[in-house]
Amino acid sequence: MLPNMSVADNLYIGREPRRFGMIDRRRMVREADALMRNYGFSLDVTRPLGHYSVAMQQIIAICRAVDLSAQVLILDEPTASLDASEVEMLFTLMAQLKAKGMSLIFVTHFLDQVYRITDRITVLRNGQFIATRDTATLPQIELIKLMLGRELLETALQRQGSTLRSNQPVVSFEDYGRKGTIEPFNLEVRPGEVVGLAGLLGSGRTETAEVLFGIRRADRGTAKIKGKVQRITNPAKASQLGMGFCPEDRKTDGIIGAASVRENIILALQAQRGWLRPIKKREQQAIADRFIKSLGIRTPHAEQPVELLSGGNQQKVLLSRWLVTKPQFLILDEPTRGIDVGAPRRDYPFN
Repeated sequence: MLPNMSVADNLYIGREPRRFGMIDRRRMVREADALMRNYGFSLDVTRPLGHYSVAMQQIIAICRAVDLSAQVLILDEPTASLDASEVEMLFTLMAQLKAKGMSLIFVTHFLDQVYRITDRITVLRNGQFIATRDTATLPQIELIKLMLGRELLETALQRQGSTLRSNQPVVSFEDYGRKGTIEPFNLEVRPGEVVGLAGLLGSGRTETAEVLFGIRRADRGTAKIKGKVQRITNPAKASQLGMGFCPEDRKTDGIIGAASVRENIILALQAQRGWLRPIKKREQQAIADRFIKSLGIRTPHAEQPVELLSGGNQQKVLLSRWLVTKPQFLILDEPTRGIDVGAPRRDYPFN
């Protein structure tokens, strides 16, 4: 899909209707509008695709595939970035296609969506086929067992209160914010404390995290690290102050896909030391091996390109990058997004 081209162009790219050897744009717009309306979507097909939401872009891509007379449609994590209303919109279209006889393969980590939209479930684990079962007769706990290769205990995690808590916060933010992005807020985080930020899509969760880490520079308020006023002007400054940040979109903003597991893990530590003091490869290897073992990163070796790992293992690599620096304050933006049901319990063992 090409976001800078119109919806109509994207729907008919490579097969545009022609008249006298030239693209018949009037006819293309008319047919694109009719195609979208046929599935209940009324939109301006002359606008660039990038002006529409991710959900609508996915629906447009599906409509293009349908118009190409596709008989089998594979949807790979189509709901990963969608809110509840957008998921409903996508599922409505999927139901229409199913009613017309199209076969759909729905790849996802969201078990509630699997049980809502599918007729059969096929489980893959570590690149191998495990089982295919009818959705209606497969209990969810049994599905989880098939996915993980072990039982996931349903008992609540037990954890003791941290002995590191103190009256003095590690970080504190007073009337902190950015005009036009984040309204001023107050936040304190003490040693051994986990503070959760929750909100609906568009509520400003990611923007708040980015302001805290200096990706978006705050233009009001005061930040204190261990009681000392600091100006967090950029991520490099935040890192030097003992902060770490795992972004929401790990593939775009976090990992370097073509680089190795080792290179990704030592990146933040090397940046802190400075590029004039390179970390010896033997030390890099030792660091990478230690975190591969401690976090259970599934990779054949530390030189494996990160882009070849699963989403959960990519997230572990990204987390390792910051744990290497021994941060005092770690910001995790949607850390469990797109990873399997057992990974959060393995990655964040706070008990």
